[in-house]
Amino acid sequence: MRKAFVFGKFMPFHKGHEAMIRFALTKCDFLTVLICVSDQETMPGVLRKSWLDETFRDEQRVEILTYHYDENILPSTSVTSASVSEVWAVAFKELLPDYSILVTSEPYGELVAGFMGITHIPFDPERKQFPVSATMVRNNLWQAWSYLPDSVKATMVKKVVILGTESTGKTTLTGRLAAHFNAAAVMEAGRDIVADSNDFSIDDLYAIATAHANNILAANAPLLIIDTDIHITISYGEYVFGQTIQIDDNIFAINKADLYLYLNNDVPFVQDGTRLDEAARNELDVSHRQVLEKHNIQCEVISGDWEERFEQAVGLINRLVNFRSQGANFSSVTHS
Repeated sequence: MRKAFVFGKFMPFHKGHEAMIRFALTKCDFLTVLICVSDQETMPGVLRKSWLDETFRDEQRVEILTYHYDENILPSTSVTSASVSEVWAVAFKELLPDYSILVTSEPYGELVAGFMGITHIPFDPERKQFPVSATMVRNNLWQAWSYLPDSVKATMVKKVVILGTESTGKTTLTGRLAAHFNAAAVMEAGRDIVADSNDFSIDDLYAIATAHANNILAANAPLLIIDTDIHITISYGEYVFGQTIQIDDNIFAINKADLYLYLNNDVPFVQDGTRLDEAARNELDVSHRQVLEKHNIQCEVISGDWEERFEQAVGLINRLVNFRSQGANFSSVTHS
């Protein structure tokens, strides 16, 4: 049996790594992927392993292992060095004594394989197929987003939900924030299903819950600004029908956000012909807050005029996603 291995930090895992692993599978009967986790790194090894486990869950010939090491014993460097390669070769040979192939995209791969007495097979060393690196991902998540597998995107996306009763500016603020941060706006699914807040059924609420979750899943960006969430749908059921709709845990998980902004009802009520009346609007506000409290959702309350609301929201989102100056570049909050 031809056994091969691939090693790397995968911090984070990206499509270049994935392509290299799939290439390595064409050169062997069994492949081990070593996730090398230094004692000096802050990105958890269990998180990195979860990305690869999910990506290769249907590939029986792949084994994903986490290799924890001490930088005082095994140097952590990307610089090609014969002495460093020899130290690592000794560790790899002890761990994988019967392996005959090493696949890498790095110049030091040849050195490591040479010291181990095995074959090195390079994969796209000039990175023409996938011009991405883990450093690029960490420095500019937005630029590198398309190079990330779905398993990584799911753990790196940040979700901001805009909540509040009717006629408090949720939709307008969602669009404005999405434009400001170059984020994806997920608009309220209820508007596509229910034309008038005075005329809908309990079945419509279930349809809204499913449609809104699907819209969140379909959004493809490192930052999502989401108009309304499942708790508001539940609140409508309780306020209008006196019923608590039963929601699957999966829908709750999809709706779960990193930041909840609740818009206070301290702005003038505007009746556009499809809304509840002002008294009901304010009663619904009480219902929303009660449902959020019951589900232990902690919200940042946004109040004031339209400009003040926007400025408050921008400040809170900046704090969440660690934007650089002027919010121009999206920076991952996880660093090596």
